[in-house]
Amino acid sequence: MNNFADHSSEKLKHISCCLQAGLSKLHRSIHGSLLSLLQTLFFQVNSFWIELGYFITLSSLGFLALKASHPRTMATFKPKNIDLFFTSVSASTVSSMSTVEMEVFSNTQLVFLTILMLVGGEVFTSMLGLHLIRAKIYLRKNRLFTHRTESDSSISSDPIPDSPTDHIELEMATRFRDEKSDTKPGETGGSLNHKSIKILAYFVACYLLVVHVAGSTLISIYFSLIPSARKVLKIKGLNMQTFSIFTTVSTFANCGFVPTNENMMAFKKNSGLLLILIPQILMGNTLYPVCLRTAIWAAEKISRRAEFRYMLKNSRELGYGHLISGRHCAYLGITGAGLVIVQLVLFCLLEWKSEATGGLSAYEKLVGSLFQVVNSRHTGESVFDLSAISPAILGLFVAMMYLPPYTSFLPIDEAENMKAKVEKCQRKNKKERRKMKTDPLNFNVLNIVVEVVSAYGNVGFSTGYSCERQINPDGGCEDAWYGLAGRWSDDGKLVLIVVMLFGRLKKFSMRGGRAWTQDLSHH
Repeated sequence: MNNFADHSSEKLKHISCCLQAGLSKLHRSIHGSLLSLLQTLFFQVNSFWIELGYFITLSSLGFLALKASHPRTMATFKPKNIDLFFTSVSASTVSSMSTVEMEVFSNTQLVFLTILMLVGGEVFTSMLGLHLIRAKIYLRKNRLFTHRTESDSSISSDPIPDSPTDHIELEMATRFRDEKSDTKPGETGGSLNHKSIKILAYFVACYLLVVHVAGSTLISIYFSLIPSARKVLKIKGLNMQTFSIFTTVSTFANCGFVPTNENMMAFKKNSGLLLILIPQILMGNTLYPVCLRTAIWAAEKISRRAEFRYMLKNSRELGYGHLISGRHCAYLGITGAGLVIVQLVLFCLLEWKSEATGGLSAYEKLVGSLFQVVNSRHTGESVFDLSAISPAILGLFVAMMYLPPYTSFLPIDEAENMKAKVEKCQRKNKKERRKMKTDPLNFNVLNIVVEVVSAYGNVGFSTGYSCERQINPDGGCEDAWYGLAGRWSDDGKLVLIVVMLFGRLKKFSMRGGRAWTQDLSHH
């Protein structure tokens, strides 16, 4: 009996050892396969396809979420699938192009749109890029270890090549330098570089968190203190916290969606709210590099950490396109301020006594004008009816929308390229061409150019559609608070979807915007 028990125990031990060996082998096999797959994905697949897949996946998931949840107007109006997908793409590419009124969406759907805008924003995706760079460093180190079988091999001895396939965000690339002056005893420049990238990734996450918490808190406080602003939300049946978070995320991501049908026109007399939003626009757009570098400088002064000092002195080596030199930041800040001032002066000169600014005090006009021109640089929130704006100002806005955030001039050849793209879009859609003949006041060339360039620049400005401008009145026509794109055919909306995606990824076709900017680092 004892012999049988001993024999069974030995057999169980043998089976257990075999299982452990098999599981260990399976684990090594799966781990190796995953590493191989990730290495192929990161080092052989062009980053354009990675980001395109990201935004298509994000837009598709957003569409399914919007489709599964019910709109507020379920009993009277349900958006078509093409409009839900269009809205999802618009939110994930932070374009804020609209084909349905915003007040159609329920509170749940507004939450989904908030998530899409957050994870589709430039700052958020650039943070993901930093984490992907860290993953690349790990995979590179693993590959070096596998190929050389040297456990102490240094990453700095085999720099990651600066090739298009290694670009994650704005041509990110990881380069390692041996910076003896910034290293601690026994620490190589490569290891300090790696630590700096890790800390920078978390620093950007903190930047995101602080701006969003502070922004939504300030908006909530404003609505709590100002009855006129709170009354708008009550009339429209909007939750104050949802509105505050939604607007903060949209503003910082430079999307331009607002839960109200009229966008910010519903709050054009609430100058305090506009002044709260303006810094959020700039911190997530043209002045993000300036704000980021200032925050890192402050962190270095407080903590005295070598990693922050390394970031400031070796911004190019980190490969994070938004972290630029101090001199470049100065040029960028001056250029951005100059463009805003020029727009503000021209807007006030031409629109001070226009229909668009009617009914406002001088102070409200000034703040509203500032808010409007700041939004022309890729955010797209509107405090004035753009259909009432003069063609000269609309033309100026078209130029501002087409300029990437970190630019200083508009090359003629690129402007001609955009004109060709607009004409190509028009040729692709004959229905829109017929509307240009039968409804020329709404579907005129300037309005269509504004719509297409706004989609390409991921801005969201639109002149809208007015039944009063119809030459051949349609008895069934009803004015609605959405963009001109809402009156386009389904084919036209699909064209704009492609334009929005291409606009979100335009850095790959323009070398990160370098076609637009002088290389200030050589000045």
